[in-house]
Amino acid sequence: MYLGIDLGTSGLKALLIDSNQRVVGLATAPLSVNHPHSGWSEQYPAIWVQATSDALDGLMESHPKDLAAVKGIGLSGQMHGATLLDRSAKVLRPCMLWNDTRSHAEAAKMDLDPAFRDITGNIVFPGFTAPKIKWLQRNEPNIFQQIDKVLLPKDYLRFWLTGEYVSDMSDASGTSWLDVKNRRWSDGLLAKSDLSSAHMPSLVEGTEISGYVQAPLAERWGMSKDVAVAGGAGDNAASAIGLGIVNAGAGFVSLGTSGVVFAATDTYLPSPDTAVHTFCHALPNTWHQMGVILAATDALNWWARICKTGAAELTAEIDTVITGPESTVFLPYLSGERTPHNDADVRGSFHNLSMADSRASITKSILEGVAFTLRDALDALRSTGTKLQSVLAVGGGTQSTAWLDILANILDIPIEIPKGGDIGAAFGAARLGLIASENISFKDCCQKPDIARVFEPHPDTAHAYAEKHRVFKALYQKSL
Repeated sequence: MYLGIDLGTSGLKALLIDSNQRVVGLATAPLSVNHPHSGWSEQYPAIWVQATSDALDGLMESHPKDLAAVKGIGLSGQMHGATLLDRSAKVLRPCMLWNDTRSHAEAAKMDLDPAFRDITGNIVFPGFTAPKIKWLQRNEPNIFQQIDKVLLPKDYLRFWLTGEYVSDMSDASGTSWLDVKNRRWSDGLLAKSDLSSAHMPSLVEGTEISGYVQAPLAERWGMSKDVAVAGGAGDNAASAIGLGIVNAGAGFVSLGTSGVVFAATDTYLPSPDTAVHTFCHALPNTWHQMGVILAATDALNWWARICKTGAAELTAEIDTVITGPESTVFLPYLSGERTPHNDADVRGSFHNLSMADSRASITKSILEGVAFTLRDALDALRSTGTKLQSVLAVGGGTQSTAWLDILANILDIPIEIPKGGDIGAAFGAARLGLIASENISFKDCCQKPDIARVFEPHPDTAHAYAEKHRVFKALYQKSL
């Protein structure tokens, strides 16, 4: 048996697979996010440990023999978070998350230094780890002076599980400190943050063993003393492993808390001017590109909170056959935006609201707005020469067939839905646990899933959405 643990923003998943990669058990635990000020987004690392414990306790109750038979564990998780430990391994403050934009001024200043783009292949985005540390140095100097280790969220779970300070190449790519081409920490960039490699975890590939589960935890869940923990991956790279997106030209779109258009590449193809992310993949000698938007299902959930109902109830009110766009335009920049705008200050807005609008029509305009930002991200990837003729779709938003139909027409490419439900990051993490513990080739186990359904764009509908997309882009420019 092999276990994948995925530390998300709003919840944690623990998924068991057997040697045939059949899912045999799943447990989840919710997570909450604190927003003490505008643009701030934080979590206490202790709740990650508690959520993991709760999920494994659930698996122990429902699948005790399967959990006891685990040979390898893979980790995936939300990227970019700054988890800070002192010399006694005590957490110094709440973790600043990927969608925390308080350090936008620091990020902009760092990005003016050409060394960051030259070495990392990326813009220094406000959500990345390095500008958070610079913000901390200026605003919480007492905390900064106590930093002994800087860990990414899933790597704090690794430390709890194994006692080892280790990260993987894909997750480390989102710190603004990694030499992404050469897959190593950059001493020069760390020095610009008044840090050194001694403050950082060691690095392994996602398919390598990073450590072994500590004996007390192994005993708690009935495991053997030699359960290997793989390097794992950032959440999107892990999702790609689960979907078999490992070769150039393969890609997926994610409708999660944030939104992603992901494309695997077999070479290092940086394009920071487009705000496309160029990161190491979870596999050796491979990379990937991502266009990232900050509010996908987050935008729908925001609307659901206002309406005091569930997101599923809102999307169920939309006609299942999409024949064209709404007249209302929604800009879903509720937390700023990354690709292609790199704009931490922009905020969401509705345009062309009228008395004719209903709750359902506003919901549909929100789904359209998110899809338009994903089209902007896809266009940014295409500008680098990356070609995607179709994409697999994952994430909670894929539960809405209306949203998938809208997305296919706005992206104007087929959207493929994997058979067997949402094959996400937890499954990819479990695959990495399998590869690391059994020392097998990823080519032997990273196949694409069977396809349950394909959403095809309709020429007339796609044309109508292309017209509205032009309006959408013009409204963004007008908002500047």
